[in-house]
Amino acid sequence: MSPSIANSARREGGTASVELIGAIPFLLLAILAAAQVGVAGYALWSAGTAARAGARAQLVGGDAAKAARRALPGVLRDGAEVDDDGAISVRVGIPRLLPAMPRLKIRAGASLEDGDG
Repeated sequence: MSPSIANSARREGGTASVELIGAIPFLLLAILAAAQVGVAGYALWSAGTAARAGARAQLVGGDAAKAARRALPGVLRDGAEVDDDGAISVRVGIPRLLPAMPRLKIRAGASLEDGDG
């Protein structure tokens, strides 16, 4: 192999390393965005589960707000808002993976009808 070909191969290897280093922040940002979407989905799923638990408690004459709060995971329980006027509505804050992200809340509702009426 001639010296000029070896030098050319060495330069391309260095360029690929620099490009990889430049792409790492974008890759990390994409992973963080995907994780935040997953956390938001978990919050929505949990709020829906809590709303259904509250609706079941309301149907049998129990305390709907207390049942809904008890059904929430501990991390979502603080700051949760439960509205039990008719249909049960549970609103929870989406946990933030970065402190600089805005505070967002998500709401889910549920209602069960009594079949005797």
